[in-house]
Amino acid sequence: MQERILGRTGAPVGVVGLGAWQLGADWGEVDEEQALATLTAAHEAGVTFIDTADVYGDGRSERLVGQFLRGLPAGHGVTVATKMGRRVPQEASRYNLDNFRAWNDRSRENLGVDTLDLVQLHCPPSEVYSTDEVFDALDLMVAEGRMKAYGVSVETTAEALTAIARPGVATVQIIFNMLRLKPLDDVLPAAEKMGVGIIARVPLASGLLSGRYDEHTTFGADDHRTYNRHGEAFDQGETFSGVDYGTGLAAVRRLAPLKPEHLTMTQFALRWIIDHPAVSVVIPGARNAGQARANAAAGAAEPLPAAIHDAVRAVYDELVRASVHSRW
Repeated sequence: MQERILGRTGAPVGVVGLGAWQLGADWGEVDEEQALATLTAAHEAGVTFIDTADVYGDGRSERLVGQFLRGLPAGHGVTVATKMGRRVPQEASRYNLDNFRAWNDRSRENLGVDTLDLVQLHCPPSEVYSTDEVFDALDLMVAEGRMKAYGVSVETTAEALTAIARPGVATVQIIFNMLRLKPLDDVLPAAEKMGVGIIARVPLASGLLSGRYDEHTTFGADDHRTYNRHGEAFDQGETFSGVDYGTGLAAVRRLAPLKPEHLTMTQFALRWIIDHPAVSVVIPGARNAGQARANAAAGAAEPLPAAIHDAVRAVYDELVRASVHSRW
C-alpha cells in the first residue's frame, strides 16, 4: 500500500486506514469476534492507521482496538487516532483542561496505552476553534506525555481553515468524497501548504458510493442512516454526506459508468480520494474482514485518469452542489 506522512505528526501511514465507528455503534450490531477479525484483516492488508472515538459505543470501539493492539508485536507501526468531546452537552465551556485530562485518562485506559498517538477534538462547537485556552491546554497535554499529537475533526470548511492556522494542529479530519467536493476549493490547498494532514472521513457517503443501495433499501432502527437523515441525532452531514438520499442515488448512477473495470465502486470512490495528494489517509469503515481487505486494495490501485476526475466534478456540479449546505 502507498504510504504518506500524517501531517505534523511525522508518522508514515498507509493511505487507506480503517474507521472504527462501525465497531462501536450506530451501524447495527458487530460482535466482538467479527470486530477483531475486521481489525486483523485490515492490518494484514496493509492498514496502519485506525480512527476511533471515545463516544463510539461509549468506549466499546476504543476497547476493541486496544484488545487488537495487545495482540500485535512490539514496533507494530500502527497509528491509532481517537477523539474526545462528544460525550457531554455541546457547550464550548466544557472544552477545558480538566475535562480534557479526564477524557484522555479514559481513552488511554480503554486503548491500554500510556501515550495516545493522536487525539482529535470531535466536532466541537465552532467557537472552540477560536479559543486560545483550548489549544494551550492541548499543547500542555502533549508536553505532559499524555499524547503525541492532536488534531481536530470538523463539520465545516470554515472550521477546518481556522484549525489549520493553529501551529499545534497536526491533522484535520473532514468529510470528503465524490459527493462532497467543497474541501477541494480551500481546505486541501491550505492544509498542504501548512503541512497539516488531512484525514478524509465518510468517504463512501455512508455507503451510497458503494453502489449497493436503491430506493427500496432499508436500514435497521439502530442505524444512523435510518434515524439521522435530517440531523435528528447529530450533524446531518455525517449521514449520506448531507446529500438527499434520492439525489445521492441519482448521482451514483451517473458515476457508476466512470468506474474502471478492475475496481469495485467502493474502490473507485476511495481511489478518487487518494488521488488528491493533500489527503494523508482515507478512513472507510468496515463491518467484516472481507470489506476491510477490499477497501485496503484501493491503496495499491493506479491513479485515475484526469478525464475521470473531470467527469466526477461535472456530476457533482450538475446534481449535487445545489443540494449540499454551503457551510460544508
